[in-house]
Amino acid sequence: MDLFGRDLITTQEWSLEELRAVLDLAARMKRERFSPKFTSLLANKTFFMFFYNPSVRTRQSFECAATELGGHAQFLEPKAMRLKTATSAGETVEDAARVMARYAAGLGIRILEDRVGYYGEGDELLREYARWGDFPVISMAHDKYHPCQGLADVMGWAEWFGKGPGKGLDVSVLEGKKLLISWGHGALARSWCSVQEAMLIGSRFGMDVTVASPEGYDLDPQVIEWARENCKANQANFAITHDVKAGYRGAHVVYSRHWMSPQAYRDGEFLKQAEIDRALKYPEWICDTEKMKLTDNAIFTHPMPIDRGHEVTDEVASGPRSCIYDVAENRLHVQKAIMALTMGNL
Repeated sequence: MDLFGRDLITTQEWSLEELRAVLDLAARMKRERFSPKFTSLLANKTFFMFFYNPSVRTRQSFECAATELGGHAQFLEPKAMRLKTATSAGETVEDAARVMARYAAGLGIRILEDRVGYYGEGDELLREYARWGDFPVISMAHDKYHPCQGLADVMGWAEWFGKGPGKGLDVSVLEGKKLLISWGHGALARSWCSVQEAMLIGSRFGMDVTVASPEGYDLDPQVIEWARENCKANQANFAITHDVKAGYRGAHVVYSRHWMSPQAYRDGEFLKQAEIDRALKYPEWICDTEKMKLTDNAIFTHPMPIDRGHEVTDEVASGPRSCIYDVAENRLHVQKAIMALTMGNL
């Protein structure tokens, strides 16, 4: 399969065959992590990492991925570059992207809620770089989607319901499993990217999907519609509930994470404190042992960082059915696979 040069902005835009190719290669790379088969796939190649927002796992995992493939990841910050913005003069996206593509083998961009003035602005920026840059543009998390996280999620869940982490991968084990994506309260105001990607990719791989949140925390209507269509195509169920416990019943995977409300932006400003104040009114929306007992022996998943004590209790997050560290590790392996397939000598 030829994926060389492909952009990855959301998994919804890739075919199931293409997503399986990434996951199959990621599983091989995990089993044979430092095999000579993989250690020169990006030899002498550079991957630009454009960070509007800070990170822990994203920068670490991409830098490790590039190194283990024999390449180099270069960290870039917009504030250190003379780029045009809505309020300042500078270089246009067209000029920056065209020049970057002559230097590097690919570009990753991370731009989240507090670096945009309205929902979707980050997505527009990635697509503008993809339009002008003659190299793969990879989302490292933006305001709409987080494809690398979604792939790591599915890989981790399939390992848990299959042979176990690092012991091979059969994503068909997810068919018919129930994924609960539950809003969690807390002192953070988080974008929709991770939960929307989980909803999309879970529904692509045949999972029943339930989204649970208080009234007023609806996600992107277009993404909801895509998830419904994905489920329908797989004869799976899609549901939305505003009951704090109902979605847990019969769940196999529980994903409890905070996300902002649709009222998070006004006049080009991200209303972070207002979002935090709103969220703290719902302390009952926490994933705890009592709710997990309603599930079908579910695993707990989260993209991290976790707002412990708000989104989930320590007892669940650090419990025997938590897959958070396996999913976090899988970021490295899926990103290696993505980089190898889209910009490597594979």
